Amino acid sequence: MKTVKDVLEAKGNGQIWSISSNASVFEAVNMMDEKNVGALLVIDGGKLVGIIAERDIARRLVLKGRSSRDTIVKDIMTSDLYGVSSDTAIEKCLMLMTEKRVRHLPVFENDHLVGVISIGNIVKSVIIKQDSIIENLQDYILGKYI
Repeated sequence: MKTVKDVLEAKGNGQIWSISSNASVFEAVNMMDEKNVGALLVIDGGKLVGIIAERDIARRLVLKGRSSRDTIVKDIMTSDLYGVSSDTAIEKCLMLMTEKRVRHLPVFENDHLVGVISIGNIVKSVIIKQDSIIENLQDYILGKYI
């Protein structure tokens, strides 16, 4: 069974993109664009206090007619966070994301933030796993293991 640690390793770079809760939403959008990510962790004083995602911006800024330059991250971020440990099974993450309707999960090891995984990372992991199973079954059926 694959774990969050496997997904983080497959992602590579190990970067955690974050922003302060007092930054403008414009700065957050600019950073998301620059880093090609759909969410940023919101960290104040070394502590994770929230997450700001494209969904937050669309629903709490754009639909409300607010300005990204005049609105701070704290005003639209999601502060109800659901985190997982690096040894959590991918299937459990998928269930948690579906149940809580979230697309990003911060990852912790010994209470230390080590990364973030997205629904996209998990779907990619599941597809790779299924492709491998299918390939092994095809090889077995075709007698390549004999």
